[in-house]
Amino acid sequence: MNYRHLAIVLVAIAGAAQAQAQTGPVGTWRTVDEKTGEPKSQVVITEQGGALAGRVAQVLRKDADPAARCTECTDDRKDKPIVGLDIIRGGQKAADKAVWEGGKILDPENGKEYRASFTPIDGGARMEVRGYLGPFWRTQVWQRVP
Repeated sequence: MNYRHLAIVLVAIAGAAQAQAQTGPVGTWRTVDEKTGEPKSQVVITEQGGALAGRVAQVLRKDADPAARCTECTDDRKDKPIVGLDIIRGGQKAADKAVWEGGKILDPENGKEYRASFTPIDGGARMEVRGYLGPFWRTQVWQRVP
């Protein structure tokens, strides 16, 4: 195999790896207010030690206070700034399914933490984020930020 063929193979492998990464929850996501349909925030999700971690990177609401703090939180995030706040902790890919589950998600507006699952849809362009409290759940659809 000559160098030209090797370069083509390496580019193809790199492209496939990037496409695979784009179908999972790792990346930057725009959340949307369910009532108004307006952009709410941008959340960056990473994978650390095989588990998901997500933090608020930016608040997008027009009337948002950029210095707002999580006054309703009751754990180690109490009174921490919303921007930079860890809102996703844990969650791993389920065997044989395109869903990440077992983690928790925090709603900084009310300080409540919910069990969570993350399901990429539309080839990873959007993601269903479902928070559970007992037998009840709420689902939001987040948009991937390119």
